[in-house]
Amino acid sequence: MSDKKNVETTDMAVTSGYAALANTDALGEAAEDLAGLQLTFDRIKIPAGGSTAFEIPGDNDETELVKDVKGVILLHHPAYAFYREKYQGGSNPPDCGSFNGIQGTGDPGGLCASCPYNQFGSGEGQAKACKNRRMIYILMENELFPMVLSLPTGSLKEFTKYVKRQLSKGRKLSQVVTKVSLKKATSASGIAYSQAAFTFERVLSADERAAVSQMVEQVKAYAANLTIASLAGDGDTPFVDAETGEVIEPLK
Repeated sequence: MSDKKNVETTDMAVTSGYAALANTDALGEAAEDLAGLQLTFDRIKIPAGGSTAFEIPGDNDETELVKDVKGVILLHHPAYAFYREKYQGGSNPPDCGSFNGIQGTGDPGGLCASCPYNQFGSGEGQAKACKNRRMIYILMENELFPMVLSLPTGSLKEFTKYVKRQLSKGRKLSQVVTKVSLKKATSASGIAYSQAAFTFERVLSADERAAVSQMVEQVKAYAANLTIASLAGDGDTPFVDAETGEVIEPLK
C-alpha cells in the first residue's frame, strides 16, 4: 500500500506546476500548428500615469487587468531603441537598435557605449535619446509560451537589485518563481509613472527545473533571431518616459 502511495505522489509531482511541461507533447503539437507562421509572444503592458495594474491578453482578444504577474524568468536581455524623429504614432521600427547593449544595428549603429545618443543629456532634459529597456520573458504556470515584459528605464534599477539578490544566494532567475508587481513612483521632474517591483516567491523543484530548462533554450533561440523590426510598437500603447514625459514608440 505504501509503495502505491509513493508512486501516486511521484506522478503528481511531475504532472503539476512547471514540471508538467516535461510530460506533455504540446510543444510538438504547437510546432505543427505554427508551421509557416511567424511566432511572437504576447506582451505584458505597463500602463502610464502610475497605475498599479498590468494589462495582459485574455481570451478572445480581451485585455485583463492583473495586480501582479508570477512566473519563471526564462531569459532577459537589453532592448535599446533610438528614433531620430519624435514618435508620432504608428508602428515603425527604430532607426537604430540593440539586443545586447553593446553593438547597435541601423543608423547610426556602432558601439553603444560610445554612441552620443546613448549618453545622459542627449534626449529631453537629462534623459538619453536612445531608450534603454530590457525584454523579460516570463513563463507563467500552466502556460506553454512565455509573455514578454518590456521593462522601461524607470524600472531597471529595481530589476538590477533583484537580480543581484538572487545571484548572491546562488539562484538563477530561470530556477525560481518571481512575482512582478507595480508601484506608483514620481520622477525628479514630478511625473507619475508605474515602476515594476520584483519579489522572490520560491525555488523550483528539481523536476520543474529540468522541464523549464528546455523552454529556456527555445527562448534563447527565438531571441537570437530578433531584428530591430521587433522593436517596433503596436501603435496603440504609447510609452511615457519616466523622466521627461516624452511619448515614444513602445517595444514589442
